[in-house]
Amino acid sequence: MTRERLPDRRGHEVVEVIHRNIGYTFGVGRYDDGRPAEVFIDAAKSGVDAQIVARDGAILLSLLLQHGCAVETIRHALSREEDGAPQGPIGLLVDDLAGIEGTA
Repeated sequence: MTRERLPDRRGHEVVEVIHRNIGYTFGVGRYDDGRPAEVFIDAAKSGVDAQIVARDGAILLSLLLQHGCAVETIRHALSREEDGAPQGPIGLLVDDLAGIEGTA
């Protein structure tokens, strides 16, 4: 599958969240039709493992989206609590992209 090129100019949304006592900034860029095209995640504390994992996860999530993987497919593949809540910040962001209530 080939990578879908991102528009040169695209909207970008930014949301600040706290997940498991760590502050994160989520950024989402979209294709012209509204589909998510790229994501960015940064942790409030620079250099901590949570920041590294979140940034790398955002890169991988962006590549999945640009190669046509459905948000729901990604959502169901991520780690969840017994009640279905996301365990990590990537899951929190993906739930938000899927329009799941109670997320970012």
